[in-house]
Amino acid sequence: MNLALWIVAGLLAAVYLVGGTFKLITPKEKIAAAGHSGQWAEDFNSGGVKAIGALEVLAAVGLILPAVLDIAPVLVPLAALGLVMIMVGAAITRIRRHEFNLMLVDLVYIVLAGFVMWGRFGPESFVG
Repeated sequence: MNLALWIVAGLLAAVYLVGGTFKLITPKEKIAAAGHSGQWAEDFNSGGVKAIGALEVLAAVGLILPAVLDIAPVLVPLAALGLVMIMVGAAITRIRRHEFNLMLVDLVYIVLAGFVMWGRFGPESFVG
């Protein structure tokens, strides 16, 4: 179980580090013009898109570093909870935009982050 949690946390961290950095360095207009999956950015101002990117980068770091450095490892499940909350917001945005097929990806991320949150708060906690 511990190995599975590390693998899922590592994959999530990689995805959100790349995605969050992209949102931080790419202008909102370019994100919205990049394709159908990026049109959500039209619903937010530039600061909102950058804030989402910053939260994603912080969550990616929070999924790995506290456990690796053994400094406040309780931050790992809290980072996973943060990702669940971000992705619930993403799913709500997809529902409002009637992008139900794209929302399936958001649901997968919710399940994966929820798995890490559950595992690190519960049976494979770093504290104990």
